[in-house]
Amino acid sequence: MVYQGNRITVTMLEDGIANMQYNAENESVNKFDAETNKQFGEAVSALEKADNVKGLIVTSAKGVFIAGADITEFVGSFKKSESEIKDWVVHVNDAFNRFEDLPFPKVAAINGAAMGGGCEMTLVCEYRVMSDKAIIGLPETQLGIFPGFGGTVRSTRIIGIDNALELIATGSPKKALAALKLGLVDATVPADDLQDAAIDLVKKCISGELDWKAKREEKLAPVKLNQLEQAMAFNSAKGAIFAKANPKQYPAPAIAIETIEKHVNLSRDKAIEVEAAGFAKAAKTPQAESLVGLFLNDQLVKKLAKKHSKQAHDISEAAVLGAGIMGGGIAYQAASKGLPIIMKDIKSEQLDLGMGEASKLLGKMVERGKMTPAKMGETLSRIRPTLNYGDFAETDIVIEAVVENPNVKRAVLKEVEGLVKDDCILASNTSTISITFLAEALERPENFVGMHFFNPVHRMPLVEVIRGEKSSEEAIATTVALASKMGKVPVVVNDCPGFLVNRVLFPYFGAFDLLLKQGADFAHVDKVMEKFGWPMGPAYLIDVVGLDTGVHGAAVMADGFPDRMKPDYKGAIQHLYDNERLGQKNGIGFYKYEMDKRGKPKKVADEATYELLKTTTDSDTQTFNDQAIIDRTMIAFCNETVRCLEDNIVSTPAEADMAMIMGVGFPPFRGGPCRYVDQMGLDNYLALCEKYAHLGKAYEAPQKIRDMAAAGETFYATA
Repeated sequence: MVYQGNRITVTMLEDGIANMQYNAENESVNKFDAETNKQFGEAVSALEKADNVKGLIVTSAKGVFIAGADITEFVGSFKKSESEIKDWVVHVNDAFNRFEDLPFPKVAAINGAAMGGGCEMTLVCEYRVMSDKAIIGLPETQLGIFPGFGGTVRSTRIIGIDNALELIATGSPKKALAALKLGLVDATVPADDLQDAAIDLVKKCISGELDWKAKREEKLAPVKLNQLEQAMAFNSAKGAIFAKANPKQYPAPAIAIETIEKHVNLSRDKAIEVEAAGFAKAAKTPQAESLVGLFLNDQLVKKLAKKHSKQAHDISEAAVLGAGIMGGGIAYQAASKGLPIIMKDIKSEQLDLGMGEASKLLGKMVERGKMTPAKMGETLSRIRPTLNYGDFAETDIVIEAVVENPNVKRAVLKEVEGLVKDDCILASNTSTISITFLAEALERPENFVGMHFFNPVHRMPLVEVIRGEKSSEEAIATTVALASKMGKVPVVVNDCPGFLVNRVLFPYFGAFDLLLKQGADFAHVDKVMEKFGWPMGPAYLIDVVGLDTGVHGAAVMADGFPDRMKPDYKGAIQHLYDNERLGQKNGIGFYKYEMDKRGKPKKVADEATYELLKTTTDSDTQTFNDQAIIDRTMIAFCNETVRCLEDNIVSTPAEADMAMIMGVGFPPFRGGPCRYVDQMGLDNYLALCEKYAHLGKAYEAPQKIRDMAAAGETFYATA
């Protein structure tokens, strides 16, 4: 035994070959947390003193090779100063450099995911052999940072500047064959042959058959490209990368490129110093705080879903009432995850529409090479279209997805309740109607919940699971389990008009309507909010949702929260709807819609819209700068999010933020409305609310904000 710890061990195998194995006790995966970094340094020291080691392989006893750094430690680490972060990174790199400099060859045996720091661990070895089932990558830019354990230095020297920039900027992992083609690994083998292949490579190095010292030297020296070739590589990469990610919204790729440009002509040790400085700069951006927080929130929400699912009963078959686009989307989602589902409607043409929607989605996967035609047929066979309830006797859960009309829904739910087994769960895919109200028509209200999917079902990750007054824990648990089984992220919320997402969204639309009333240009508002980070501005969004849906939702919200969601004027959305403008549904809303070359609706300006809106605009119009537009819309949005926390509609800021990001596209790099308020500072946010409080209740700071500001609290811990 060369070294023994509870994260890393170094043992001797045969012929002077050592095995450094990562195997974190009581952990499901290996990761570079503080203790592992400490033990890695100790193991390197032991290897430096060992005189019987001729070569070494790096292995993992887990299914994952090394998952990367421990992101939970980032929150505290990134609160330090930029110079302190740089010093920390340099210190960790010292162990990596010393490992690379050991006087014998090293081969990484990559059995599973080698991500981030795990990938960087493989790069300090002279050779890398990879299981054909493994993946490898540098995903750090998805957290607002970039590789800091020598990843930008070694990757540029191993696979070239252009390939390294693409790998780092996109953060996308590579499968074995792609990694081999890229030169990121030297061989791929079946998983069972991995360790033998790694040992064989080490033996070839020891015998002199392979020049491992030349492989190492390549990583210690500057990049072997002249200045013109370097300029071409960086310029082409910048064009491609910045076209996909706005540097102002996602600065990490830009900082990474800037850092790499500074160090490609330096030796390893000097380049590592430059990388550490760049890493520290990225780590101190608000985007890094938001994206790291987003990752941790995602983990928490998934953990809560497992907790909520504990009392779930088995789901071997589901059913959806109502075909069409939404029903077909739900059926597709269930079938694509291996769950048989019945799709019931009263009209055969609706069933055809639902099956057509599922076929279209599966067909696109076949076109992209992600599914075989045989697999498509197998998936479609899991959907059973029917015009009657004959097959419902053994169904475990029924999702009602009929028209958004309370009387129709109550009638359908009452009918199906009498045809299913006593423990069958009923779930309504309503977007606004009270679950407690719908349950009044049922004999077993304890078996009834809300299950709100977002359109399009196959793309939108969120499912709101709504608890009515009489919903049982088992019903909630089973619905949460079903959402997870369907590949969705469930968030459990309590019942109220609009639930969580729509309750928060409608004050945002209300703020937009008020801006237009006072003279703002809807197209300019869209541009401002898209620049802010929304995938589409409010006018475009309501066109996509449908102005009829918006008007219906606004009426529900006005009844539920008249103090802040019932305007005393006729707004632009209502006026356009009254003039038979439904948005994309009938080709005209705020914008006109024409089909592009790919057959998708493309918005174009419509002068007639401005003429129509003149009747809803004040005579004494105002002008608004971009910041005023942002402040007014975001105050209304954030205030209602906080009120949902006050009213216990949602339990935690993490769930609220994730719901807004997954449900309506709140800018991920801003971390969610609660994170946005934190980063602004609660005192500053409170002052902003007071500035606009004269506009109405929606702009007045909730009591929770006032109390938190007075106590110096934040939604997320600051240390």
